[in-house]
Amino acid sequence: MKRKQGKPSHEPTDPKRATVKLHATVGTPQEIIADILSIDAKTLRKHYREELDQSTAKANANIGGALYNKALNGDTAAAIFWMKTRGGWSEKTVVDNNLNLSDDLTQLLSVVATGTKRIGT
Repeated sequence: MKRKQGKPSHEPTDPKRATVKLHATVGTPQEIIADILSIDAKTLRKHYREELDQSTAKANANIGGALYNKALNGDTAAAIFWMKTRGGWSEKTVVDNNLNLSDDLTQLLSVVATGTKRIGT
């Protein structure tokens, strides 16, 4: 009994490498890139690891550089985004659960009931 042969081995070509670079640069998921090339995602990673890694890194550097330049040129939103993602800034809401609102509420109700306008005396 003869053994069944599997799919032929994948051979990367320059056009296929260019396709992988293009799609990796714009953020196409690896599974979709593999589908475009009619290969398995595992085969994609095996034969195109360098293209996948470098294209993503170059894209991030380009976008990061553009964002950085916008921030330097006075774009407040870009500067805030940069500082939140790269500079450790964060917006934290502090909740003080130790407030004593009963005195303030009592005073406010007293003002409303008597019609006086002064609060905090």
